[in-house]
Amino acid sequence: MKLAPHLHRLGNDIVASYLIDLPEGITLIDAGMPGHWDDLQRRLVEIGRPISYIRGVVLTHGDGDHIGFAERLRTEADVPVFIHAADAHRVRTGEKPKTPMGPSRLGPMLGFLAYGIRKNALRTRQVAEVVEVADGDVLDLPGAPVIIGMPGHSPGSVAIHVPAVDAVFVGDALTTRHVLTGREGAQPAPFTDEPDRALDSLDRLAAVPASWVLPGHGAPWHGTPADIAAAVRAA
Repeated sequence: MKLAPHLHRLGNDIVASYLIDLPEGITLIDAGMPGHWDDLQRRLVEIGRPISYIRGVVLTHGDGDHIGFAERLRTEADVPVFIHAADAHRVRTGEKPKTPMGPSRLGPMLGFLAYGIRKNALRTRQVAEVVEVADGDVLDLPGAPVIIGMPGHSPGSVAIHVPAVDAVFVGDALTTRHVLTGREGAQPAPFTDEPDRALDSLDRLAAVPASWVLPGHGAPWHGTPADIAAAVRAA
């Protein structure tokens, strides 16, 4: 899906990652599930870019449904993988604390699991080598992504502001479609390590000037970060 000039979504409302295509190269935000590799290849063909045009993939956090094809991209195309230092261990090992599942409905939950099976989620490879980043870093990648610390969902969860495409990418700092209940609309994401801390982090998101807020699960939000932060709190 092309969202705007230079801005594309890979995947769908169940699991999404993003591609920023600029004259100086491509930056990827998150890497979905391993099976989204095919989605990436199709989109590169559609926009007429070789895989060598990808300069880096920036991860919003280290969970398996966001790191999907990152290791393949790193090893096969020599593309660096960037992640906040506080999630570096998680992305290398897959180790994470157990969190309460929370509310769920059988249909949406089975749909999420089935989609994961189709996209090879059970074969996710951890990322052996990463470039660690920190809050406030401006990365030397197309679009000059700005790292915004959003701890809560995980210790190293971040939002990534890319002014060149007027967008902020939020991973699981919030969701617009709950993968376990199917409920749509802005709301807290499930499987969050520290829910209260995640809500506090929304203050940082609200201050970002952008017209797109793009989550890892759910429909893109075409509106201000301040508005979606308020909607999540209201939910």
